[in-house]
Amino acid sequence: MSTKRSAKVDLLARVRYSNPLPAPPCPPKLLNIPTNPMRYARPEFLNALANDMPLPMIVDAECGMPLDLGKWECLWEENGDDSTLNPDPNDLPKLDQKDAFLLADPSSSTGAYPVNGPSSSSGVTFGAPLAHVPWLRKTEYISREGMQRSTMQETKHVATAPIDVSREAQLRDIETSFAECNENFSLERLEHPNKPGVTAVDSYAILPDVDIWANQYDLFRFSERPGDRPVDVPDPRLDCAILRPMKTEHDSFLAFYLTETDEAAIRFKETRFGLAPYEVPENEEETEFHFVRDYETVKVEQEVPNEFLLVLYDGDSPEDDGKREKGAYYKNIERKMLLKKKRVNIYDQYEDKWEVIRLLHAPMSKEEEEEREEALAEVADPMYMFMRADQDADGEVDDTAGVPMHGNIDIVSET
Repeated sequence: MSTKRSAKVDLLARVRYSNPLPAPPCPPKLLNIPTNPMRYARPEFLNALANDMPLPMIVDAECGMPLDLGKWECLWEENGDDSTLNPDPNDLPKLDQKDAFLLADPSSSTGAYPVNGPSSSSGVTFGAPLAHVPWLRKTEYISREGMQRSTMQETKHVATAPIDVSREAQLRDIETSFAECNENFSLERLEHPNKPGVTAVDSYAILPDVDIWANQYDLFRFSERPGDRPVDVPDPRLDCAILRPMKTEHDSFLAFYLTETDEAAIRFKETRFGLAPYEVPENEEETEFHFVRDYETVKVEQEVPNEFLLVLYDGDSPEDDGKREKGAYYKNIERKMLLKKKRVNIYDQYEDKWEVIRLLHAPMSKEEEEEREEALAEVADPMYMFMRADQDADGEVDDTAGVPMHGNIDIVSET
């Protein structure tokens, strides 16, 4: 017994766009509009067809308008009279009536061909393109067109002042910004640009986070929650998972590993956070991470200029002992990746697939320490930019995407 199942496919999104319709060349059917049949015999009736049908033209080197410069002797004589080429603006020659339409403004005309044919009783001349055609159009199109037209008219009247981009002006603006942020800064004068009821309650200086600046951070987004637990069930294993790069003959993906129990994940995190950075614990027990599944990368953003790791520090922690001032410490994110579950293919030939990872902490090698110190010098060494300029003097491109920024961040609250 076989059954057939039919499903109706609907559009997921309505396509909305402005589609202005031209005026009809003749009265619509089933509508009694008084018109003069003689207008069909006028040459202007075919102007719309002639405008839409470009004709191939083969012209000579002078584009069909030969110019004989020998008629003007002033071009060849040293002190010739050039009044014929440059007439007096106060005494211009009389303009021929056949050429009067050439002086009209093209932007103010409604069509390519002037139409003076008979009109209907409503005063609309058939054959001339109209700016507004309300018939056979939805109301939403008309409203959107009106909004777009009003926006364009508003932008035309905006006068842009010239901007001084000289070196002296740039130095003046930079010095002024320091004065506004340090000398004339006041929380009472801060106003939210869009919410009148929101006021600033505190201010933090934006500083690079020296403790984690040498590390590289990537942001991973999963299409669904990883692991085997529902969304409403907490899973302490997720914040210590392992993503291992994998490669086959035709594909690259990530292998996802988790601890087998929650106790193992909690014990691993307590060991890691109970020590100083880069300190290796003594007599550490290995932590086992088991393979869960593979994830493929749907989208990879190599440059993330507007997302950071931000830590607000009030300066009241007894552990710092005054080594860290109050501020908002940030670290930039290197990459963003969107992951989704990879289908299992029994024919994939893995190069080195691991079912279990037994993890232990190890001290850093000399090469790793030198790489860390080089990355940390970007925010710890005041002479870093001068040394970087010396390195780029040989013709290398200076990449300032990772240069730390400074400024202020304000904490606001609604009243």
